[in-house]
Amino acid sequence: MKALSRIVATLLLCLVWLDSPAVMEIEITEGVEGALPIAITAFAGDKYAGPQKLENIISNDLHSSGLFDVLDRNLLPRTVAGSPGLDYRAWRNSGAESLLAGRVSRVSEDEYRIEFRLYDLVRQKKLSGHAISSVNRKDVRKVAHKISDMVFEELIGVRGTFSTRIAYVETVQDSAGTKYELRIADMDGFNSRTIFSSAGQLMSPSWSPDGMRLAYVSFEGGNSAIYVQDVTRGTRIRASAQSGMNSAPAWSPDGRYLALTLSIHGSPDIYIMDAQTGHLKRITDNEKIIDTEACWTPDSKALLFTSDRQGETQIYRVLVRERRVERVTREGRYNAAPEISPDGRHLAMVHNNGSGFRIAVMDLRSGKLRVLTEGNMDEGPSYAPNGKIILYATSVQGRNMLAAVSSNGRVNRRLHRAGEGVRAPAWSPFND
Repeated sequence: MKALSRIVATLLLCLVWLDSPAVMEIEITEGVEGALPIAITAFAGDKYAGPQKLENIISNDLHSSGLFDVLDRNLLPRTVAGSPGLDYRAWRNSGAESLLAGRVSRVSEDEYRIEFRLYDLVRQKKLSGHAISSVNRKDVRKVAHKISDMVFEELIGVRGTFSTRIAYVETVQDSAGTKYELRIADMDGFNSRTIFSSAGQLMSPSWSPDGMRLAYVSFEGGNSAIYVQDVTRGTRIRASAQSGMNSAPAWSPDGRYLALTLSIHGSPDIYIMDAQTGHLKRITDNEKIIDTEACWTPDSKALLFTSDRQGETQIYRVLVRERRVERVTREGRYNAAPEISPDGRHLAMVHNNGSGFRIAVMDLRSGKLRVLTEGNMDEGPSYAPNGKIILYATSVQGRNMLAAVSSNGRVNRRLHRAGEGVRAPAWSPFND
């Protein structure tokens, strides 16, 4: 969570761009019982010399969702024929209900042709098939994620998120001391790179709706300020450096505004800033009360935020135009860090009812709250753009790491990465 009392200020900064071979290892700690069994054949051609095994990337993607049981390739039938010559019975006897088959052929030194077909073995029909005539070597992994997205949507009925990215803050210890790195990576942890590094703490990354920019809090120079950075070019601007606190940036759904927490007049309050002009509009106005961690509703008409205005930490809603405030959460003595689902129907939060800080989800229509995790220090929930998975930070045996839980609580996984620890996750929007 973006707890204000835990902010630590230090000095010095440096701007770097680094490619890192270290990736996150995804460990499924709890999957769906009866996950869909799928067979994925080797993507091979007469002159196959692909830089990466597409079938392995796709298998890892689907397995990591917790919704697929990817069958052992050594136990599958040896040949694949195009429909209608496919021996559906032989494949069905292997235990699979779906089959993904493909072929990779070299077109030139760095170009490949990729073909793939998805079959429903139960209904004995081809569901889809595509051929991509020219794929550059550097884009093979990207194409594999696109194939995974297609399979996921075809078989689960929900758009896949394997082509999306995540942002997070990593703490690194070296000979010069402690530094903080703002990193982005593919959803599976590959292609991780540092887009900003500082000896001052970094917090609260927030993706713009177009996935091109990140807003975040930096303590470079000793004071908090909010920056907006282009994730491709590396250029950045200082969006807010007001006296006092500058915290918890959150983009509006149309990308025109940032919700911020500022303490210009003493106590922290919620403000809205025009991202182009910098014009500020104060939304909450209460002395001796902390209002922070605002997030937008999908229609941009309201903000949900954390406040202690009634003596305990709870989540409230404020209408942007009328500035009318109403309490949202009532179950538990502590609810904070609101994150609304993309469809606006559910609210993820950090919840504590005496058993530790855990991720919970509340149905905004019924008010029913469900605790999804079992940690003691779970924080920073961030929805996947399809609303089906919540990424969050946790602590396991004293080490900070990322984890993810399905919005219904049935699938849990941890994302391990070498290093001192990672926090403050943010899931990107769809990248199209």
